Amino acid sequence: MRLIKDKTSIDFLSKTRRRIGLAVSVVLVTASLVSLATRGLEFGIDFTGGILLEIGYPQAADLELIRSDLADEGYENAQVQLFGEENVVMVRLPPQEGAADEIRERLQQTLHANDEGIELRRVEFVSPQVGSELAEQGALATIFALLMIFLYVMIRFQWKFSAGAVAALAHDAIVTVGFFSIFGFAFDLTVVAAVLAVIGYSLNDTVVVFDRIRENFFALRGRTSEEAMNISINETLARTIITGLTTLLVLVALLVFGGESIAPFSIALIVGIVVGTYSSTYTASATALELNVNAQDLIEPVKDQSLIDDLP
Repeated sequence: MRLIKDKTSIDFLSKTRRRIGLAVSVVLVTASLVSLATRGLEFGIDFTGGILLEIGYPQAADLELIRSDLADEGYENAQVQLFGEENVVMVRLPPQEGAADEIRERLQQTLHANDEGIELRRVEFVSPQVGSELAEQGALATIFALLMIFLYVMIRFQWKFSAGAVAALAHDAIVTVGFFSIFGFAFDLTVVAAVLAVIGYSLNDTVVVFDRIRENFFALRGRTSEEAMNISINETLARTIITGLTTLLVLVALLVFGGESIAPFSIALIVGIVVGTYSSTYTASATALELNVNAQDLIEPVKDQSLIDDLP
């Protein structure tokens, strides 16, 4: 039998602390939205369209020389960076006029001008129209996920819990995307996948806490909603910390050793998990408490009036 402590070890949801937590969330979301409105995102080739090249060199690549060669041939605004190793280069170019085969041949001639030993390992063409469709579909996927989660939590718990869960998930998604806008990291389809993964991770964490809150609402009769929720959060705290830390260890290893192509995905997940762990308490639970959630909200109404009339 699970023992119920008389006092919580940490008072997460006192009125002062939850108001501070909600204020921090408002500041983070506002800063993210302002940055998105003013600075926007550094969209990758998945969204903007263009040409992506992966080039292998027999020795360490000279990035400045590559940029100079491309600029001399009329390829302006080329993004040139190392791709995991010092002899592997990733080049991103804006959309170019001409057929794909013609562009590929011109690029090969340009890149081979100073070094015959290079290897053009990959060439990808993405049209601006496809990029625009991908951006729209990514946004719709996120909105659809939030709507389905709202319905799921409302059916499993109650609408006040559902409002708290969706507020936390929207908070996590906005802050994660806003982080990319503020710091100017590349935003591509892998980041969209990471944001959706963050929503799933944060939802799991939130539902675990809500399950314990529902149990304690009935097990701790006579306690206030704030006390029952504080006890529930403390009882799940060890699980939350262990899950978050072990996940972060894997993601940091992925960021350090996974190379530049996987770096945006890793960064998005790291930011999302840190923010999601915080929001499970100070956004999801605090929002439900601000909506005056209590044990009565979880009691199903009696549908048969005759059952009430028969009560002594």
